[in-house]
Amino acid sequence: MASFSIGEVEELTGIKAHILRYWESVIPGFAPRKDIGGRRAYSDRDLDLILRLKFLIYEKKFTIEGARSQLLAEMTSYQNNADTLDEIRRLRSELTGAYLLIRKYRT
Repeated sequence: MASFSIGEVEELTGIKAHILRYWESVIPGFAPRKDIGGRRAYSDRDLDLILRLKFLIYEKKFTIEGARSQLLAEMTSYQNNADTLDEIRRLRSELTGAYLLIRKYRT
């Protein structure tokens, strides 16, 4: 399972760190773990949730409350599409890893 810093998540998603921290306080189930030093460590699941929130808020023009309600509704229907969603998460994780590896050797 991959672990991303808040800076890496900001670069991957285009969402500023202060917005990510705000979303942590208002979105149920979105709480990246923190290391001993208090630094956030985002998982693949967290990254999926951020990208979904970004789509709902910036593309579909949901309010934060509307996006939260939509996410809760989607979570209840997750069981019907679990295999497909797990495959999408696996592929996204591989692509993210490849991107970070390319970026590492590019600089």
